[in-house]
Amino acid sequence: MEERMTIRVSVVGATGWTGSAVARAVLAASDLELVNAVARSTAGLDLGVAWGEEPNGVPILGDVASAAAQVDVVVDYTSATATEAVVRTALEAGAGVVVGSSGLSASQYEDIDELARRLGHGVVAAGNFSVTAAMAKAAATLVAPFLPHREVIDFASFSKPDSPSGTARELAEALGQVAAAPLAVPIDSTVGHPEARGARIGETQVHSVRLPGFVVSTEVVFAMPDERLTIRHDAGGSADPYVAGTLLAARAVPSLVGLVRGLDTLLLQGR
Repeated sequence: MEERMTIRVSVVGATGWTGSAVARAVLAASDLELVNAVARSTAGLDLGVAWGEEPNGVPILGDVASAAAQVDVVVDYTSATATEAVVRTALEAGAGVVVGSSGLSASQYEDIDELARRLGHGVVAAGNFSVTAAMAKAAATLVAPFLPHREVIDFASFSKPDSPSGTARELAEALGQVAAAPLAVPIDSTVGHPEARGARIGETQVHSVRLPGFVVSTEVVFAMPDERLTIRHDAGGSADPYVAGTLLAARAVPSLVGLVRGLDTLLLQGR
C-alpha cells in the first residue's frame, strides 16, 4: 500500500478568528503537519500545544518568506490589506498558497495566477471556504444563464473593513463571466442618489450591509416578471464552517499549477 505524503503547512494569521481554528485542525490532521505559523504576537493564541522553545512546539516566525521556505503550503488568513503581499512572498519562496482572506480584485487574482504559473506553484483562493457557501455559488452560476436579471446583497458584521465581502465579490465576478445583468435605467441616469444602487461588480449590482448581528450572509436575487428566486448563504458565529474547505484546499494545492478561484471550482473539477 502506497504511503500517503504528509503536507507541510504554515498558517499566516494564526492568532486570528479563522486562522487559529485552521491551525488547530492542521495539528489534528494525520496527513498535514503544522511546521510553523506567522502572527504579529502570540497574545490569545491557544492551539493546545507549546510554542517556541518547547521540544514539540510549533515556532512562530516573524516573516512570511522564512515560514514559506520550510513548507509545501501557506494558508493565509490575514487581512484585505496584507493578503496580496503574503501570497506573492509565499509563491516566490517556493510554496503553494491557500487564500482565505478577502479583499482582492479580479485583476489582482489575474496577476497572482500569472505569477503562480510562472513559478510552477498552485493557489486556491475563495471568498468563503464553507462548503455550503460554495454550493450556493455553484447553484447561482447554474441559474444565471436562464435568469439574467439579478442583484447581490452582502451582509456582514458592523466592523468588517472591506466591502463587499470576498464571498459577494467572488459571486458577482463569477456571475459576470456567465452574462451581464441588464439594467432598465443606467446607474448614471438614476435620479436622486445613484450610489444607493450599489457597486457594479462583474456586471452585477452589489449592495453591502454592515450591521451588528451578522457574520457573513450573502444572497443573490434573480427575477423575472411576477416571480423571484433567492439563493442565500448564512454563516453562524464560529469559524468551524471554513475549516473543512480550507484543509481540502491545502491538500489539493501541491498538485496544482496556477490559480483555482472558488471552493466550488475545486469541488466540482472533473465532474
